[in-house]
Amino acid sequence: MKSSNIGGQAVMEGIMMRHGDAYSIAVRKPDQEIEVKVEKYKSLIKNKKVLSLPIIRGVFSFIDSLLIGTKCLMYSASFFEDEEEEKKNITKEEREKQEMKQASQEKWLMYGTVAFSVVISVAVFMLLPYYLTSLLRHVTTSQGILGFAESLVRVLIFLLYLALISHMKDIQRTFEYHGAEHKCINCIEHGLELNVENVMKSSREHKRCGTSFLFFVMIVSAVFLMFIRVDSALWRVLIRILLLPVIAGVSYEIIRLAGRSDHKLVNLLSKPGMMIQHMTTREPDEEEVQVAITAVEAVFDWRAYLADNFDYSYGEAVSASGEVYE
Repeated sequence: MKSSNIGGQAVMEGIMMRHGDAYSIAVRKPDQEIEVKVEKYKSLIKNKKVLSLPIIRGVFSFIDSLLIGTKCLMYSASFFEDEEEEKKNITKEEREKQEMKQASQEKWLMYGTVAFSVVISVAVFMLLPYYLTSLLRHVTTSQGILGFAESLVRVLIFLLYLALISHMKDIQRTFEYHGAEHKCINCIEHGLELNVENVMKSSREHKRCGTSFLFFVMIVSAVFLMFIRVDSALWRVLIRILLLPVIAGVSYEIIRLAGRSDHKLVNLLSKPGMMIQHMTTREPDEEEVQVAITAVEAVFDWRAYLADNFDYSYGEAVSASGEVYE
């Protein structure tokens, strides 16, 4: 498999796809038309040397992904807010006034949403497991047992969270678009022409998925905390918070390596995260796949990619090896 360096995210009734210095958002509007928007990708850090440094680039890439992802979610949601406003029969002038007000607040709302999400994530997935595990200190003082228990509790909370949200109707729809995103990337990375038929038969698991990234965050945090032990309860909490950027950076490097390698060991390490993706993706329908294809084609020349990596010529629909990927 040849990495295409294209990645994305499911949004409300649509897909965001990012490649190079651009990202697209394709949304299926209430009238069933597909709206496509393309914007330049602007990182918080402009210094390319900094962004090329291992570990450090992962931290800023994670922050950029949160900001862009939140912005795209807000954009996709706006189409359905408009629909609700139309039902309320508001005037054109009132709508324009609301849009101006929303535009002035959008930037700070985005930053606030990301900050709130990070705080809640740290509290639930980092601090809560620690405090729950601290109850075992009345039973054992073994740091090894306590560390293992904390890691186990963290994974269980993560899986319980995914299991709960996967039963929400709106989230299930988003997970279908998530599956469509993965299927599109797998389709072109396995040498297939990007069309609905080929995308539908491609896999909805992908090694560079954000779900796999979060799983590696938990594994890497367990390894780090295994070797860092302090007696002060306050320092144990602070260390878990201070180590988060490093843990995110290391996890990013692992995901980056996984996306570029088909080594047996790398594939083995990627298996647990890909298995969890069965909880965060669903099989999409053809209309959802069409939205995903539109998002890909807005920022990525898949024909040139196939020509460079698979000796592709237009009209062929199988990889150079003659295999169809499932």
